Amino acid sequence: MTNEFLLVFILIPLAGFFISFWLPEKRESLLSWTAFGTVVTQLVTLCAFIIYWISNGAHNLNLMELSVVKTTHYEFFIDFFFDKVTAVYLFIGALLTSMITTYSRYYLHREKGYKRFFMTVLFFFFGYNLAILSGNFETLFIGWEIIGISSFLLIAFYRERYLPVKNAFKVFSIYRIGDVGIILAMWASHHLFHENITFMKLHSYELVSEHLQNHTLIGSFVALCIACAAAVKSAQVPFSSWLPRAMEGPTPSSAIFYGSLSVHLGVFLMLRTFPFWEHQTSIRIAIGIMGLVTSILTSFMARVQSSVKSQVAYSSISQIGLIFIEIALGFDNLALFHFAGNAFLRTYQLLVSPSVVSYLIREQFYNFQPKEHTFEDSLPKKFEYALYIWSVKEFNLEKLINFLLWRPLKIIGKSLDFLNFKKLILFFLPTYFIGVLFYIFQKEIPVQVKDFLPEIFAFIGLVFVFKSFSERKSPFVAWLLIVFNHFWIVLAILFNEKIDFFEVTMYITGILIAGVLGYLALLKLKKLEKRILLNQYLGHVYEHPKFAFLFLLAALGVTGFPITSTFIGEDLLFSHIESTQILLAFFVASSFVVSGIAGVRIYTRLFLGPHIKTYHELPYKSS
Repeated sequence: MTNEFLLVFILIPLAGFFISFWLPEKRESLLSWTAFGTVVTQLVTLCAFIIYWISNGAHNLNLMELSVVKTTHYEFFIDFFFDKVTAVYLFIGALLTSMITTYSRYYLHREKGYKRFFMTVLFFFFGYNLAILSGNFETLFIGWEIIGISSFLLIAFYRERYLPVKNAFKVFSIYRIGDVGIILAMWASHHLFHENITFMKLHSYELVSEHLQNHTLIGSFVALCIACAAAVKSAQVPFSSWLPRAMEGPTPSSAIFYGSLSVHLGVFLMLRTFPFWEHQTSIRIAIGIMGLVTSILTSFMARVQSSVKSQVAYSSISQIGLIFIEIALGFDNLALFHFAGNAFLRTYQLLVSPSVVSYLIREQFYNFQPKEHTFEDSLPKKFEYALYIWSVKEFNLEKLINFLLWRPLKIIGKSLDFLNFKKLILFFLPTYFIGVLFYIFQKEIPVQVKDFLPEIFAFIGLVFVFKSFSERKSPFVAWLLIVFNHFWIVLAILFNEKIDFFEVTMYITGILIAGVLGYLALLKLKKLEKRILLNQYLGHVYEHPKFAFLFLLAALGVTGFPITSTFIGEDLLFSHIESTQILLAFFVASSFVVSGIAGVRIYTRLFLGPHIKTYHELPYKSS
């Protein structure tokens, strides 16, 4: 009965979200009390459960709640797991969220997006609890995706402004890089353990040791993918530059997301998977070095920030770097204690920052005192000045990410500028038909050629989403490129081994439904607005909020968000990629990630940002 009670901690925030969805927007008090009541109910219930759990020996709990799909070689199921890490994260999450909802009731009074804010916070709270309670990678990834889209929506809360929308898209793009790590870790772990491994089983030293001894390379690959996902989510080097950009949202969301809970999810992932990689010394050293470099660099960055939010952000990253070192050294209890302290401190700092800034400005005006001798003053002057310039430029980390990731995507996409709507259809149909013929008559194809076909087809699909990502004219072309990409992925996987018709249908059905829904929304928008392009932000959410919501759902569905069968179909298709086909796995995972970025980019350009019609409110770009 204790195991079944874990489901309550998922249902409470989910119920709160659906209740707030149906409440009228003008009922501010009712909306805020619903959010506050939901979180406090969760907190009280959780405290009672933790006391009961500790009094009964504090044994690890596991609940396999639902087997969604089961085939001859793979099972997709929802699993929940509860241990000391879960207990700490759930308690801190519920306590801080209750504080934030109380603060937000007054802070956002009469704000235009009052209902939208509380709905998004509850949606995040649901995803957070799902991720923390997850008992396997699949369940974790559902919560991981929900937290990602919630972050995007809250950073872009002031959606009439240029910078919040731009930075929201930047942060979402970086998040998707972390998704590659989770997807590839799931794929490799399936081949390593030959099952959908649960976190409960990872605590079995004999099971993990036996598989790692026989497959050392795959084990190292899984650990590296996990470390990459954790580094992205917790803004470790070289991904540190996204966190200050995320502070464009309201102060309460900055506190709950980027001061306390969301930014510590990378720490949670490392703690949760620690039994898997604790005996891989090289991985532990790499994680420790990453944490050390992050802590040193972000400490210097924090000291030169002119914005209090950015200063708190970099200070938080620096402490998280130390937590990564503690985990790498095996001090898991210390890491949990450090997480709790850092989360409370950063939440407090961000919530009081407006008052503190006002006080310090007044204090500096009347009582100015020059700073005393600092550590930097003891360095040679040339080095001190150089360090200052590097810190101001944030050690060019953002330029590095742009050079290594986004610039190549844009170059490849721009090389395909010749593709318009008609050329796209004329190119896709014949080439795809040829690919289908290859599949039908694959027995007649030489083995040397056949072995390369899956990678070739997956690469064509990847090029399609590259073009969609850089498309600046027609949203119809960009949308169709995303949809067609999924057909290339299916064709690539079909060459590997016999796939059930049910698996392909589950994957394609979600794509087709979301694809048609999004295309119809674009047609309707074009009919209403006549001219829609992707070369600037159009802000049509003001006049067409229903179409904006509909298209957002379609964009999430076509990119594998867990609201359609495509999310499960992705995992099923990945299970057919062999452990030797690393290039194919990388192409397919990259397609999922870039298609998600491209889909949200279309939504952002068409519906968010300053409105193209000047009779709407137009804030300055620098706001």
